[in-house]
Amino acid sequence: MISAEVSIYPLKTTQATNVINEAINKLDGQAVDYHVGSISTYLEGEEEEVWSNLQKMFSSAGQSGEVSMVVTITNAAK
Repeated sequence: MISAEVSIYPLKTTQATNVINEAINKLDGQAVDYHVGSISTYLEGEEEEVWSNLQKMFSSAGQSGEVSMVVTITNAAK
């Protein structure tokens, strides 16, 4: 089990909120628990699922143009 905190920063766009929300929507129905905060989204689940879903989020956001994604990962227990 791992946890991740992720922030997505779309660059050179006036549609940043839409890009971020589309990336977060990729988590719906996936085998990870997530919570959307004011500046980050928190994921928790099996290691393979968390990594896979981070990649889905990055790919989704990247379809709209340049993007930076900041991720902190831990395997420490809560």
